[in-house]
Amino acid sequence: MRTLITGAAGMLGSDVVEACSGRGHVVVALPRAELDITDARAVEAALERHRPDAVVNCAAWTDVDGAEDDEDAATRVNDGGAALVAAAAAASGAKVLYASTDYVFDGSKRRPYVESDLPGAISAYGRSKQAGETSVAVANPRHFIVRSSWLFGTAGQNFVETMLRLGSEQPEVLVVSDQRGCPTYTPHLAEGIALLIEGDEFGIHHLAGAGSCSWFEFAQEIFDEAGLESRVMAATTDMLARKAPRPVNSVLASERPDPIVLPHWKQGLAEYMAAREARALDSGGVK
Repeated sequence: MRTLITGAAGMLGSDVVEACSGRGHVVVALPRAELDITDARAVEAALERHRPDAVVNCAAWTDVDGAEDDEDAATRVNDGGAALVAAAAAASGAKVLYASTDYVFDGSKRRPYVESDLPGAISAYGRSKQAGETSVAVANPRHFIVRSSWLFGTAGQNFVETMLRLGSEQPEVLVVSDQRGCPTYTPHLAEGIALLIEGDEFGIHHLAGAGSCSWFEFAQEIFDEAGLESRVMAATTDMLARKAPRPVNSVLASERPDPIVLPHWKQGLAEYMAAREARALDSGGVK
């Protein structure tokens, strides 16, 4: 199987490259420096040149708060660029996977969100991804839309690194306790994506770390894993006043009869910390 991956140098993209390679795919890895997905001619040329069986689009605007200041720019990538990739994939006979987000939901549901729940994004970032889902589905009938949440991986900045930094600098760290989601380790998500694109179960899939927690509980587990003595203090969303609104509940579950199930988020965190320590030891640095 020949798989083309956009955004291949990013946190998720780099793990998808590794997961697909590990499953024997012939991988074409295109980081942003080699393919700007908002450039229609470049996208068409790349698909014509490489003729993949599947395209995994990991190129995205991911700055949630920054999107509030420039929604047009976020939409240009997350919607317009995604549509170009999906259409070019369709023209070359390839299926396409679009990496989406829990932030397409408004957070008002009291139970976990499943694939058939209607989205209703409350932030500029969420709206850009929600629009991208629609555009991809229209542009290529052979599509997978994968919603995940609270990603963390070793190839990019993430909540875990932020907490480790703050916990080493401050005796107390204030963390939101009234938002719930599913922390997802990107190598686990990447394995699920690599498996998914080998089949033909097209449509929307929820793939996120098993279990759920608040950001506060996630931070507590991070500090426990790292052995940090800094205290985690609970805060409300209103107290921290972020620019972009976040869904109070963005826990994801699947209603599919035979879904791909990812490992528990705590297992993901343990693996992340082990990989982080191994990398530090290999480089002769500190943890």
